[in-house]
Amino acid sequence: MRNVKTKTNKQLRYVIIRTRSAGCFAGELMSQDRDIVVLKNSRRLWFWTGAATLSQLAIEGTSRPDACKFPVMIPVHTVLGVIEIIDATPAGRASIEGVPVWSAGKGFGYGYGAGCGSGSGSGDGSGECL
Repeated sequence: MRNVKTKTNKQLRYVIIRTRSAGCFAGELMSQDRDIVVLKNSRRLWFWTGAATLSQLAIEGTSRPDACKFPVMIPVHTVLGVIEIIDATPAGRASIEGVPVWSAGKGFGYGYGAGCGSGSGSGDGSGECL
């Protein structure tokens, strides 16, 4: 990978990145050094639907924004182990930024996490701990 110098806000590329083990993120590319990327205004793409692949999400966005799980935006985020960087179109960016902020429920016995969802067949495997 190549180095990308830090640029002004108007010049930053909006990208989706995929990592070896930390998942996928979308944000403005501030810098890159080999497999280390610094994103501005990033969101973790924890779960998406309405786009078959990250490539489709980057180009077209999602057709089901209310079903996606993209948590709160992080002002500056250093991400290690980046294996893919996909440039997003303005339409893809607008769609990602338009997804409502997802957060876990509050209170005892409610939320998402290990062991809280299961599925097989054509279902999405989502679920709640009750």
